[in-house]
Amino acid sequence: MKFLAIENENANEHVIFSGELLREEALKVHQLYLDGIIREIYFNDDHCAVLMLECKSKEEAEEILSSLPLVQNGLISFSLTQLKPYTGFERLFNS
Repeated sequence: MKFLAIENENANEHVIFSGELLREEALKVHQLYLDGIIREIYFNDDHCAVLMLECKSKEEAEEILSSLPLVQNGLISFSLTQLKPYTGFERLFNS
């Protein structure tokens, strides 16, 4: 199953994203990419991460996202949407 995950920064102006924590995050994301779980990763205009995940269930996707160091430290969260195959082309062939 494919999932779209969009990062939300948790509002806290006193929080500092340390270099070590960002390195841990990058290492974890890289490993998930190598494992084929994170299929694509981007930044949006707000410099928030946008991930395409391949998981067996929404629960698995939530568990994986909750394992990220920035999530564990309460600095970010993700909105998660399950993506389903587009069926609109069927209208072209069912007449």
